[in-house]
Amino acid sequence: MRYISTRGNKEVQAKEAIYRGIAEDGGLYTPVSIPPFDIEKIKDIDSYANLAKYIFGLYLTDFTKEEIADCIDKAYSSGRFYTKDIVAIKKLDRNIFALELWHGPTYAFKDVALQVLPHLLLKSMPSFYKQALILVATSGDTGKAALEGFKDVDRTKIVVFYPSEGVSDVQKRQMTTQEGRNTFVAGIKGNFDDAQSGVKEIFTSKKCIDTIENLGFFFTSANSINFGRLLPQIVYYIWSYIELLKAGDISEGEKINFVVPTGNFGNILAGFIAKLMGIPINKLIVASNINSVVADFIRTGLYDRRREFYKTISPSMDILVASNLERLLYLVTRDSERVKKYMLDLKSDGYYKVEEEVLKEIQESFWGDFSTDDHTRNSIKTIYREYGYLVDPHSAVGFDVYTKYQKQTSDNTKTVVVQTANPYKFAKDVLNALFDGEYNNIDPFEAVETLYAKTGTEVPEGIKSLHSKPVLHPDVIEKDKMFDFILEKIRDN
Repeated sequence: MRYISTRGNKEVQAKEAIYRGIAEDGGLYTPVSIPPFDIEKIKDIDSYANLAKYIFGLYLTDFTKEEIADCIDKAYSSGRFYTKDIVAIKKLDRNIFALELWHGPTYAFKDVALQVLPHLLLKSMPSFYKQALILVATSGDTGKAALEGFKDVDRTKIVVFYPSEGVSDVQKRQMTTQEGRNTFVAGIKGNFDDAQSGVKEIFTSKKCIDTIENLGFFFTSANSINFGRLLPQIVYYIWSYIELLKAGDISEGEKINFVVPTGNFGNILAGFIAKLMGIPINKLIVASNINSVVADFIRTGLYDRRREFYKTISPSMDILVASNLERLLYLVTRDSERVKKYMLDLKSDGYYKVEEEVLKEIQESFWGDFSTDDHTRNSIKTIYREYGYLVDPHSAVGFDVYTKYQKQTSDNTKTVVVQTANPYKFAKDVLNALFDGEYNNIDPFEAVETLYAKTGTEVPEGIKSLHSKPVLHPDVIEKDKMFDFILEKIRDN
């Protein structure tokens, strides 16, 4: 298995793709070919971890079986996930299922991948590098999950940047109280796209690269621009299909839909790769919030970030530049020059438009729409009223967009709605959705206790204790000071 940059023709093996994170030309490493699997080989696999080992083996062909097993066993057999199979699927009615991806240490779907990535990275690093310097831009959940995954991992330091006023109170507290001798965090004065652009510029700046290499480091990423982050996410789409098959909820070969709350496009791209591998997926339904640049693109073929940026109650999706869409464009066109032009147009003009045949192929697999904050609140309330099931504002966007999809298409295909975060990470917004704004003035951590009192839904232990933890990372910086912050931290520590 070889990997190629979306913007060039140089091929590398998996280990190089993982330790570099992003290609030297700024493109994203993508498999040269997508490996199919034999359903007969996987439908009787007895655990999530063993399924992951099988899928990883198809992509990481320069890893030994022992290396893959060690990475997965350390990630998934350490007691850091609070459900037997790492993820869980709940049947809400005969056609709707909720795939819970938030049973890890930070209560967000990013844990499924970010508990594995540090181990993949250590096995990929060339011996001549002293340490890996992991840079992360986060819109909320990736930051904490990456910090937790890399905490105190040998030969690594991790620096996370988040929009100082663009994440929930719980998300911010999770990051600013992070322990670990190798973890560093700063809020930036700007939005997520500012943080993401800043990290990308640092990654591709020769001056920055030379400076940190002289200090004995190399740059890599824990964002989903790193294929080592994306690969573990493919597994749970395949696992979901197998579980529905085992339970008798679908028959072999029956198509299913997935609804995915989408910001940076990585999670739903993993579903697309699972489809290319052979999972019978009918539609991948893109669920955006009012920052609907991705959903609009799926509908029109025009990607246009020249629009107002909105802060919403689903902050992890407050994104106008979805990095992983670049991988989709490459997988559809297999034309790096065309993809490079799209990306140059986006950088210089703020938009690009794909050709009609490209849009048509994308729409074969994808459908998209968006949810306003009011619709999201109504969705939280409706899902709880109808099913007694509590959802966070991101997952609620998924349910709302699924309702829109059904109304517009009359499609009754059995559908899995991806649940991206535990509702208690956004307790105040969930509480106000259920009770029509009655708790607008409540403290966010008091909201956790009130939501439990009102619903009886279990509160994760890590969220209960969060309020009493000391803040260890108070820094808030200008967006043009990100590299200065990095140098200060790695030199002083």
